[in-house]
Amino acid sequence: MPNDTPEATSQPLMSRVLLLNDDVTPMEFVVYVLESVFDMEREAATQVTLHIHHHGKGECGIYPADVAYARAKLVQDLAREHQHPLSCVIEPVPSN
Repeated sequence: MPNDTPEATSQPLMSRVLLLNDDVTPMEFVVYVLESVFDMEREAATQVTLHIHHHGKGECGIYPADVAYARAKLVQDLAREHQHPLSCVIEPVPSN
C-alpha cells in the first residue's frame, strides 16, 4: 500500500548567531572574533562590527544548530581568555 504522506527529509535545524554590543569590548577584538571564529574577511568583519556598535547586535552567520552553539562557545571562550564581556546569542531560524 503506497504511503500518501510526503517523506520527511532530515534537515538540521538552523540557528542564527548574533554578537551583542557592550561598552567595554574593543571593536578591534570584535573584528578579530569575526575573522577567526566566523571566517569573515577583514572588510566584512569591520562592517558587522560597526553594525553591532550602532544597532546593539549583529548577525555573524546562520548555521546548523550544533555548529552555531559550538561557535558561540568559541566566542565566549575567547572573550573570557582576553577578559572581555563580549557575548553572543543563538536564535532559531524558522523553517519554511
